[in-house]
Amino acid sequence: MALAHAEGAQRSAVILVLLAVLLLASLLLASMLGPYPLTPGDVVSAIVTRVGGGTAPAPIDTILFQIRLPRVLAALLIGAALAAAGASYQTLFRNPLVSPDILGVSAGAGFGAVLGILLSLPVIAIQGLGFVTGLATVGIVYMLARMLRTQNEILVLVLAGIVVGALAGAGISLVKILADPYNQLPAITFWLLGSLAGVKVSDVQTVAPLVVAGLVPLALLRWRIGVLSLGDDEARALGVNVGVVRSAVIAAATLVTATSVSVSGVIGWVGLVIPHMARLLVGPRYDRVLPASVLMGAAFLVLIDTAARSAARIEIPLGLLTALLGAPVFVWLLARGRRSWS
Repeated sequence: MALAHAEGAQRSAVILVLLAVLLLASLLLASMLGPYPLTPGDVVSAIVTRVGGGTAPAPIDTILFQIRLPRVLAALLIGAALAAAGASYQTLFRNPLVSPDILGVSAGAGFGAVLGILLSLPVIAIQGLGFVTGLATVGIVYMLARMLRTQNEILVLVLAGIVVGALAGAGISLVKILADPYNQLPAITFWLLGSLAGVKVSDVQTVAPLVVAGLVPLALLRWRIGVLSLGDDEARALGVNVGVVRSAVIAAATLVTATSVSVSGVIGWVGLVIPHMARLLVGPRYDRVLPASVLMGAAFLVLIDTAARSAARIEIPLGLLTALLGAPVFVWLLARGRRSWS
């Protein structure tokens, strides 16, 4: 048993190193590709020069540090956040079909953002309103679940999330009806499909600490979260405070998801598919699935965003690309894992 555990840990460590290398390669590729292509030497030289306090040649410095890198780093953070939230929720609810928007956070954040567009608010206000309404939605869901407390707390929580999420979705539909069909409605539709086209350095500076603040508790509680997958009674028998850990997971996953949606719009499938792919590589243990999901989610969204801005003359919505890739991959995962899931 001890030998098998050591071999599993060693295999997982090797896979995590390979995933980290894949992420670095995807970052380099994303920094190179675009309307103004750069060579690997250009990218590395510009970064080394900037770190040393100097400035790269004007075109390269502007394109790399003002336009391309902020978008690449935002994709990294959002992909890691959505994948981590999906892995955490799937473990918490013991359900492989759970995604980060299971408690309505995406619909709530989407409602706040489209409402901001309807009111013609500045971009920073739209993002802030989306973030606040995303958090508020999950807060309402949690309060409803507490009020309707039953023996099956998880089921009530999920049902409350479905109800509140449906109400937020109805609010989005109402806003789309009221919006100006020539100016506001296209912006609302494009935002709901997900995009990082308007990301700036200031957005990355805002997103980064919030995402890190959400990921740190998930990493620190990884052993206790893993125990929750055994069931509430078993977790309590092993000394885990189920209520506190569950609340911490929901708060952390909601924080990173609301942050992501407020900046990039609604990007589906990342938090659903990536954790399954991570389990295929490192096994079902949450303490291994979490870092694998973070690395894979970050690399996946960086590559998807690179394709979105490079594959055609116009910007392709991220949600469209993730659905086109995520749906068939998830069908394959369902077929591969149907025996273990049943």
